[in-house]
Amino acid sequence: MKTALLLVALLLAGTARAQIGRRFPSEKKVVKDPVTGTLLTFLTSTSAGDSKIYQTHNQWTADGQWLIFRSNRAKDEALAVNEKTGDIVQVSEGSYTGMLNVARKAMKLYFMRNLPGAGKERPAGVQIVEVDLAKVFADSKAGKMQPASAYQRICGTTPPELQAGGDMALDGDETWAYFRVGRDEAARHLAPGTKLEAEFGPRHMGAGPAGIAAMNVQTGAIKYVVSVPFQVGHIQTNPWVPGEIVFCWETGGKSPQRTWTVQADGTGLRPLYPEAETEWVTHEAVISKDETAIAIMGHRKIPGSTKEVAAGSAVSGANPGQEAAWGPSGTREKPTGLGIVNHRTREMTIVGQTPSGSGLWHVSGSPDGRWAVGDDFSRSIYLIDRHTREMRLLSTGHKETAADHPHPTMSPDGTKIEIQSAMLSADGRSMNICIIPVPQEWLKRKY
Repeated sequence: MKTALLLVALLLAGTARAQIGRRFPSEKKVVKDPVTGTLLTFLTSTSAGDSKIYQTHNQWTADGQWLIFRSNRAKDEALAVNEKTGDIVQVSEGSYTGMLNVARKAMKLYFMRNLPGAGKERPAGVQIVEVDLAKVFADSKAGKMQPASAYQRICGTTPPELQAGGDMALDGDETWAYFRVGRDEAARHLAPGTKLEAEFGPRHMGAGPAGIAAMNVQTGAIKYVVSVPFQVGHIQTNPWVPGEIVFCWETGGKSPQRTWTVQADGTGLRPLYPEAETEWVTHEAVISKDETAIAIMGHRKIPGSTKEVAAGSAVSGANPGQEAAWGPSGTREKPTGLGIVNHRTREMTIVGQTPSGSGLWHVSGSPDGRWAVGDDFSRSIYLIDRHTREMRLLSTGHKETAADHPHPTMSPDGTKIEIQSAMLSADGRSMNICIIPVPQEWLKRKY
């Protein structure tokens, strides 16, 4: 009898720990960057395995007060941290998979959830779930949480034959959610005679086919968007132009043609930035209604040169992409740097590049067109004034041993940058959520 009661108590305790609305104490602290003097605001500061959302997606809630992230504080769940108070709140219950999608117009969060029993031997659909963030925050603050069903709504379930999963992206109208489909479904939508691409590079990735489908988050209706003869990687949308999708050919490194765009009805499929064999294009991110930022890498040695380009740190894993099998790309024998591609004119401008090292790697920018930002292999963060082309080192020391890269993302108002950092980590790996301000003297500039 005692054993049974103990098991019930443990199960109830586990449920409480996993409950939506659970609150965690503030860990907020301000730290001066030891090199640049920039005041960094760490919204989390303990070693709990925090990760920000990828830089292709929105980070801030529609009211601008909370940032959504994931953490081992509540494993496989989404959390939010209030930028002013530092309060941390669990905002999902029942787990999620793939990308977290924070709506910009409404206080909503969307994500995918695997159905029980899904696997290779037993394929199943996935649910797309909507979370009412405003209600979660209000009830959590009042200490009067209801069951998870009061805050989470199942928008729909994808048919098993779609083999849906991976990245998900919320359309600019916040009505449709786009996601990857499996190879079998993608093959059914390819035009007869389409030549499939083979794997590319030493990671043996990139082979097709792949495809994109969508669910209407209001009705649960499903529509097919497009199939391509290669492996689809990150899917993102243009938040300011409904129906515009950007995605990549994923190889784990250099791609024959990295960036692609298509309309939600499947028309207009084309390379976003047509790249040359010598260009290593990566980490594209839509930054304004007409623009996507890209990194054109300059991280590899020039074969046979007497003066080799510095290729980054000797720390294991900090300087990837050196294998010869990637081909003749990624060196500074050709132009490299942070590029801005205009979707309408199709013009590309390089707005800056580090003088040495890997060059800029993960990139973002402000919607008003003033700033661009990027990190490099050393985990340093650089800000670029797009009007003057001046580049400034904002912060460094985020540890090359970190579990992941900083992935800088500019805030919607263009006044600050969110990164993930291991600066405060005792083990050199565990990361925290950190905010870097755009310098006041730059914000005051008039052009």
